[in-house]
Amino acid sequence: METLSGTVEASAADEQTGFESVFHRHYESVARAVARIVRDTARAEEIAAETFWKFWRNPKVSESGFAAAWLYKTAIRMALDDLKKEARRLRRESVQANRLPAQTPEDAHAAAEERNRVRLVLASLDSRQAELLLLRNNDLSYAEVAAALDLNPASVGTLIGRAQQAFRKEYVNQYGEPKYE
Repeated sequence: METLSGTVEASAADEQTGFESVFHRHYESVARAVARIVRDTARAEEIAAETFWKFWRNPKVSESGFAAAWLYKTAIRMALDDLKKEARRLRRESVQANRLPAQTPEDAHAAAEERNRVRLVLASLDSRQAELLLLRNNDLSYAEVAAALDLNPASVGTLIGRAQQAFRKEYVNQYGEPKYE
């Protein structure tokens, strides 16, 4: 005869096993996706850990069948928030220093500058548009993107197209036409 405490202990063990399985399956890819955004491996790992902590605290997500989509969406939102916070800090420092960052003609510097521009433009976009672009860039299917953002799957392509247009417009407004296309 199984007691109530035995049932609770078994349920907790099943929950732990399910979480561990999801963690082992998705942690590395979630951390990599975040690292592409924040450019700092240590910070990316912190954000990924925070994401999984939120996942652990929200048992309804694991039961929904869209755990991976939820993890990516949450991690990307947290990374974007971190990126926006960093952008605000850089603007404050730039205003205080009253100077522009030096630019050199080196290819490595130009590539780093371009990545920075893309991150800043993403930070200035509407959160939903930035999420659409980043989720799709992480090779999520339209169905997974729709599930992550609670959208109609038939409208994801249109919304991604609009997000790309908004990104291009904001990029051109801030930096002018890209040097290569």
